[in-house]
Amino acid sequence: MGPVLAGVLQLLALITALALAYIPLGNYMAKVYTSDKHWRVEKWIYKGIGANPNTEMRWTAYLRGVLAFSAVGVLFLYLLQRIQGVLPGSLGFSAIDPDQAFNTAASFVSNTNWQSYYGEQAMGHVVQTVGLAVQNFVSAAVGIAVAVALVRGFSRSRTGELGNFWADLVRGTVRILVPIAVIGAIILVACGAIQNFSGIHEVGQFFNGHSVGGQQQWNGGAVASQEAIKELGTNGGGYFNANSAHPFENPTPFSNLFEIFLILVIPFALTRTFGVMVGSVKQGYAILATMATIWLGFTALMMWTEFAHHGPAFDLAGGAYEGKEVRFGVGGSSIFATATTLTSTGAVDSFHSSFTGLGGGITMLGMMLGEIAPGGTGSGLYGMLIMAIIAVFIAGLMVGRTPEYLGKKIGSREIKLSACYILITPALVLVFTALAMALPTPGNSMTNSGAHGFSEILYAYTSASNNNGSAFAGLNADTQWFNSTLGLCMLLGRFVPMVFVLALAGSLAEQKPVPATAGTLRTDKPLYAGLLVGTIIIITGLTYFPALALGPLAEGLA
Repeated sequence: MGPVLAGVLQLLALITALALAYIPLGNYMAKVYTSDKHWRVEKWIYKGIGANPNTEMRWTAYLRGVLAFSAVGVLFLYLLQRIQGVLPGSLGFSAIDPDQAFNTAASFVSNTNWQSYYGEQAMGHVVQTVGLAVQNFVSAAVGIAVAVALVRGFSRSRTGELGNFWADLVRGTVRILVPIAVIGAIILVACGAIQNFSGIHEVGQFFNGHSVGGQQQWNGGAVASQEAIKELGTNGGGYFNANSAHPFENPTPFSNLFEIFLILVIPFALTRTFGVMVGSVKQGYAILATMATIWLGFTALMMWTEFAHHGPAFDLAGGAYEGKEVRFGVGGSSIFATATTLTSTGAVDSFHSSFTGLGGGITMLGMMLGEIAPGGTGSGLYGMLIMAIIAVFIAGLMVGRTPEYLGKKIGSREIKLSACYILITPALVLVFTALAMALPTPGNSMTNSGAHGFSEILYAYTSASNNNGSAFAGLNADTQWFNSTLGLCMLLGRFVPMVFVLALAGSLAEQKPVPATAGTLRTDKPLYAGLLVGTIIIITGLTYFPALALGPLAEGLA
């Protein structure tokens, strides 16, 4: 079987698995967030945190819950790292430096999981499991909760109430993320991923069964369980520095495909949840079609750039194999890279810096779209719905009619909030990239010069501001400048947009539904899905094209 055919078959198998899970998982999540019953374990949690799950919240109260919970998470994770040296199970690792501890705390609480440290050489068992793994669950649940609040804004009328944040947070964690992650961890263990709390072992170095001298140190850990929620929650932080290219995290081609499935399954299925909750599954299919079109287009383009033969080396290898795991091949690595950068996952099974110039640009462009195809757990859905509002507004301007979406008028307040949402992350990316290139010290962290070196810094701030977390590699980001500024970008890029999303949800929920007329734009038709795809591409292109021209485009066309 040729490498191209193998890659295409993997893609077809992935699409089939996602299609089979779409309706049952989407319907289940809709039931979770519309049920009026509480599980016993949930009641214990509510009692422990002093929350009344039956109290409805306006958008301001919902936002206070999001920000307060996340602020406590940042502080707890920061302190846990700072006292690591005295914790049991620290494996002899000392406390994390203040700037790196801040960066890591901001990273995992914001669902970014950017790592400026070597996981197996810095974090002990307690920090990994009690700190990082817990945030993998709850940060993902926060994203889903905000998305559900926006959906309620569309489905409700004449009320400013959006549900209860604490109930949404607990239900998302207990009823959705934990059960699926447990099943996922069992499957990964069966594939060969490790799951233990062993210490550090010294092993010899071998080649073809023969010792070549020297020693390596390996430590164990609860890897499979963290790997499952790392992908399912679109987090991305690896137990080991090599992330999902490490055989302890991702042992086989099947586990590689399964991890891609975990990355995509909830973001895609949330479109079904959206359709069910607003009372029109066709609306969910329209959003799904938009997401799927972009994802398939990016995946096909990535596979073409990485399989294209540009010389005898590529001909012999069957594609651009530099920086890719031979276990997964060019096809599996290309699918993984597209999935992880079109969502907010940040996990990698290959070296993005070693992709072809255009291939590296595709990974960046996927993040620059806002990670909405299908995006992160929750963040992908609410990001796409913001774009849907912008597209409806543009269509209204074309025909001279007040725009409407799902029976709600899109007025000046809604457009201002949507515009603020789509402007915040590009501002962070471009301003901080410009500062890093203008100041003398940050440039010293670049391994490469020219267009590729610029791409390293552009990728870093794109990844942090869009809460992705993957790295282009080649950039020494463990400096006070990068730890501080990237940490700031992660927090602002995560929580400032949530302010606009929840404010928009509150504004929509207060409206009286507008009856559909003959002039109402049908937003459940292919024409609108095409308009939405075009809107996304045009907005992203106008925003980022100059920066892309200086980096990956200049390198790819050289």
